[in-house]
Amino acid sequence: MLNQISSEKIMFIDIETVPQHRDFENLDETMQALWENKSAKTARGEVTPAEDYARAGIYAEFGKIVCISAGFIKPENGTRTFRVKSFFGHDEQKLLQEFASALNSFTAIPGTNICGHNVKEFDFPYIARRMIVNSLPLPDILDVAGKKPWEVKFIDTLDLWKFGDYKHYTSLNLLTHILGIPSPKDDIDGSEVARVYYEENDVERIARYCEKDVLATAQLFLRLKGEPLLDPEKVKSV
Repeated sequence: MLNQISSEKIMFIDIETVPQHRDFENLDETMQALWENKSAKTARGEVTPAEDYARAGIYAEFGKIVCISAGFIKPENGTRTFRVKSFFGHDEQKLLQEFASALNSFTAIPGTNICGHNVKEFDFPYIARRMIVNSLPLPDILDVAGKKPWEVKFIDTLDLWKFGDYKHYTSLNLLTHILGIPSPKDDIDGSEVARVYYEENDVERIARYCEKDVLATAQLFLRLKGEPLLDPEKVKSV
């Protein structure tokens, strides 16, 4: 199947999310009660809802997106470059609108797909849910209700690595290491994004981290497809 997919017709995507508020105490009473209920069902170990609120960013109902990075493989002078653009900031609705515009333009090209690591379970549903929360229309490629499996243009590198083993999970960091792909984890990791956002107010640092994950995902896809890896020196932010 991968041989039938052009690497140059894929948008590689990664998102970074944080809790909607800095602390549990900043939630209104209704949201506090709703989080308490959620935490009671999902928390691991003995923690209070306030302590557990650090996890809220992984849930679209309690979190928000602060960055979406999108990367593209482009032929250039007989070689391949990787162009990456990030949509980031404090205004979630604005960054989602800008991303949706770019996504709609790209997917208007026949034969295009969108790809990421664990995106079927996390990134794509999260983006769709936050668009609905922000009263934005869903891009057609994300509006999968009623579509046949072959009409859904999602490529998930985690699924490709599973080879049908649906209970298996392998992180992007582990896969890049064992497959000899330069690791993107040379600054922060996902567990630090909320701290960098709320304590350091450094969304640009988060965007740089997100872009490294997008590059790593593209490299992983090429490795799984049996194609040469991209030269890290030929990565361009646009």
